[in-house]
Amino acid sequence: MSDNLNLKRPQDASQISLTEPWEVRYWTQTLGVTEQKLKDAVRVVGHSAAAVRRHLGK
Repeated sequence: MSDNLNLKRPQDASQISLTEPWEVRYWTQTLGVTEQKLKDAVRVVGHSAAAVRRHLGK
C-alpha cells in the first residue's frame, strides 16, 4: 500500500495521527482548533477521534 499525501482525509478517520503535516492540517480544520489544542487533546485522551472530539466538546 502506498502513501498518497494528496488525500483529503485519513484512511482511518477513527484515529488521529499527528505524524504527517497534512494529517495535522486535516484534523485542525475538521475540528476547528489550533495545532497546539489538537496535540494537547491527543496527549490527554489518546488518538481516538471520538475521544478527542468529546474532550474538545465537538
